[in-house]
Amino acid sequence: MATRPVEIGPAGLHAARAIEHLRLVRGLTQHQLAVRCTALGRPMANTALSRTERARRRCDVDDLVTIATALGVSPTTLLLPLPSASGDDRRGC
Repeated sequence: MATRPVEIGPAGLHAARAIEHLRLVRGLTQHQLAVRCTALGRPMANTALSRTERARRRCDVDDLVTIATALGVSPTTLLLPLPSASGDDRRGC
């Protein structure tokens, strides 16, 4: 019996967008962020990070914690809705 890959759900899609957003705000390339993750003990190629940001690769909890640390934020920050420019966020997750 063939197994289907587990689809990335709404929280995973949001985390992918948040990772890319914060990486760009910090002025980091995917390669630079991958190097930071590797330095923190979680080896990550920039291709893996690219796939994570495009929601083509699931972000497990170890990746999430490492990426958050490398970006200088709490892992929760990657899971919560991004604030809108006006401060009124009605987009949900």
